[in-house]
Amino acid sequence: ISPVPPYSREQPIFTTRAHVFQIDPSTKKNWVPASKQAVTVSYFYDSTRNSYRIISVDGAKVIINSTITPNMTFTKTSQKFGQWADSRANTVFGLGFPSEQQLTKFAEKFQEVKEAAKLARDRSQEKIETSSNHSQESGRETPSSTRASSVNGTDDEKASHGGPAEAHLKSENDKLKIALAQSSSNVKKWETELQTLRESNARLSTALQESAASVEHWKKQFSACKEENDQLRSKIEELEEQCNEINKEKERNAQLTRRLQELETELQDKELELEELRKQGEIIPQLMSECESVSQQLQ
Repeated sequence: ISPVPPYSREQPIFTTRAHVFQIDPSTKKNWVPASKQAVTVSYFYDSTRNSYRIISVDGAKVIINSTITPNMTFTKTSQKFGQWADSRANTVFGLGFPSEQQLTKFAEKFQEVKEAAKLARDRSQEKIETSSNHSQESGRETPSSTRASSVNGTDDEKASHGGPAEAHLKSENDKLKIALAQSSSNVKKWETELQTLRESNARLSTALQESAASVEHWKKQFSACKEENDQLRSKIEELEEQCNEINKEKERNAQLTRRLQELETELQDKELELEELRKQGEIIPQLMSECESVSQQLQ
C-alpha cells in the first residue's frame, strides 16, 4: 500500500462521519458513547512531529486524539462498526458508520496511514543513525525503544524529545487548535446540510400529509356522489315503475269509459223500446173494446 502523502496538518487527509464510542474503563466490555450524534472523524498528518493522527471534535471537546503507530490494528466487528486500541490513551475507540461502504473506506485508510507511519519511523531512525557517533549510539537504542514505545503508541513523542518542552506543548496546542477549527467548520457545514435536509423533509412531510388529506377528502366526495347517484337511480326506477302503473290505470279507465258509453247507448235503445211498448200498451184496451163491440153486433 502506498504511503499517504504528507499533507499539511491544517488539511485532513481523509474525513468521514461516525458515532464515536470508548470502551468502559471499569468493565473493559461495554461501550460508552463519546458523542451524542455522528461527528466528523479525520486523519491528519503532523509535519512537525512526522506523525499521523485520528482526530475528532464534538463541539469544543476533543473526543479522539489518537496517534497511529505501526503496531495498531483496526478491526471490523460488524457490518457498520469497527474499533482500534490506543495504549497511549489507555482506551479502545469504536466507530459506528451509517453504511458498510464508509466503514470499509475508513479501514482501508487506516491501513494506508499505518504503513505511512511505519515508513516515517524507519526514515527517522535512519537519519539518527547517520548523524554522528553519538547519534549512532542513540540510534542503536532507538529501534528497541521505538518498538517498546510503539506498543504503548508513543513513538511520535520519542521522536520529538529533542525539542524543548514549551515548543512541544505549543506545537501540540497549535495542532489541536487547527484540528478544532477544521472540525468545527466541518460540523457547522454538516449541521447546515442536516438542517436543510430536515427542513426539506418537513416540507415534503407537510406536502405528503396535505396530499393524503386531499386524497381522503376526494375519496369521501366520490363516496358521497356514488351514494347519491345510487339513490337517484333507485328513485328513477321507482318513478318509472309508477309511470307504468299510471299508464296501465289510464288504459283501464279508457276501457271503462268505452264500456260506459256502450252501456249508455244500450240504455237509450232500451228506453226507446220501453216507450214503444208503453204506447202499444195504451192502444190494447181500445182494441179490446172495439172487439167486444164488433162481437155484440155479430150476435
